[in-house]
Amino acid sequence: MTAIRLEHDIHCDSDTFWTIFFDEKLNAAIYKHGLDFPEMTIQSFKDEGGKVTRTLLAQPKLKNLPGPVTKLLGSNFKYTEEGSMTRAEGVWRFKLFPNTMAEKLRQEGSMRITPAGDKKVKRVVELTVEAKIFVIGGLVESAAEKTLREAWDTSAKYMNEWIEGKHRDLVK
Repeated sequence: MTAIRLEHDIHCDSDTFWTIFFDEKLNAAIYKHGLDFPEMTIQSFKDEGGKVTRTLLAQPKLKNLPGPVTKLLGSNFKYTEEGSMTRAEGVWRFKLFPNTMAEKLRQEGSMRITPAGDKKVKRVVELTVEAKIFVIGGLVESAAEKTLREAWDTSAKYMNEWIEGKHRDLVK
C-alpha cells in the first residue's frame, strides 16, 4: 500500500476554490486538455446546500507506464470516481473504481484546503493506492503514484491559470 500527500497553492479564496473545483467547464479543460484524457464525463452532480456529491467517468491515456502495467489494465481502461463533501467539514472524499481488476485495485483519498494568505489557499490531497496483485503489485502502485502526482500537479496549474482567465476558450 502506498500513501501519498500532495500540497499545492491555489491563488484564490476558499469560496472561489470550491466553486471552480466543481465547475464542469474547468474539469473538462483539465481532463481533456491538461491531462489528455480521451474521455471524461460528469455522470451526476448534486449540491444540496450542506452536501455535495459527484460521480464522474474518466478514461486516461495509458502513457509512460511500464509494459506489464499497461497490459494488465488493458486498452479500454476507465475508472469511475465517486466523491462527496459536507460543506461544514470542508473535506472532499473520493474513491476510484476501475473497470479492470476492481477487486484487486484500490485508490481513494481526501482533499481539503487551508488559508495560505491573501487570496490564496493550500490544497492538501492525501491518497491511498493499493494493488493486491501477485508479483507486480508494487510496480502498479509505483506507476499509479507517479501518474497521480502528475495529474494533481496539472490540475493545480490549470486551476491557477483558470483563475487568471486562461483555458476558458477550450470548452463550450
